[in-house]
Amino acid sequence: MWDPAVYRRFGAERSRPFLDLVARIGAERPRAVTDLGCGPGELTRTLADRWPGARITGIDSSAEMIEKAAADPGPVEFRLGDIAGWRPEPDVDVVVTNAALQWVPGHQEMLARWARELPAGAWIAMQVPGNFDSPGHRAARELSPVELRADPVSDAAGYAGILTAAGATVDAWETTYLHLLPADGPDHPVLRWMEGTALRPVRAALDDAAWAVFRAALAERIVADHPVRHGLVAFPFRRIFVVATI
Repeated sequence: MWDPAVYRRFGAERSRPFLDLVARIGAERPRAVTDLGCGPGELTRTLADRWPGARITGIDSSAEMIEKAAADPGPVEFRLGDIAGWRPEPDVDVVVTNAALQWVPGHQEMLARWARELPAGAWIAMQVPGNFDSPGHRAARELSPVELRADPVSDAAGYAGILTAAGATVDAWETTYLHLLPADGPDHPVLRWMEGTALRPVRAALDDAAWAVFRAALAERIVADHPVRHGLVAFPFRRIFVVATI
């Protein structure tokens, strides 16, 4: 279960990779644009500003996220759906997926299928987090009573190889953002960040008492790895980007 309010913590920091990704898409007048893993919808609605003549659709597997997005849809259609089962409609010229494919096993093969099924001239733009070897993620895997995947994504070169083999022209890169998070609450900001995404499978598997024990142990590790200096916590976050033209 996704909690839109928890996910939207640090909204400015989470938004920046999406905006950086979309800025590299060269489509001028797409007929239809699909955002896969659209979350609560704020960023998807910016696609309607970029391409006002296009049909914009946001799809997410979380009923909670879609409920939040559909409460204020604007010019966007939001609907519930599984990325793994999505197939492009004939008029889709741009596919955007931001910080979502890491949750989809086998998404590398799925990208190659999209490249084969999308029309000539279409664009695929994707971004996934590449910080699974960060101190917080390593600590979470060591402490968690449920299995957390150690490396669910490829690097930029790996994705570029998949899509070039499928006949696409590819622009791929990696960026490490240094987020300076204010330590202005009772909980460490990196722990609060991780609760919105990476720790969801752990929270879903544990009752309240077991979650409290896990959370306290993880907080101790995170505090040691990410000290507060001048009221801020430095949180490096690597992300992997690919923009491909079919």
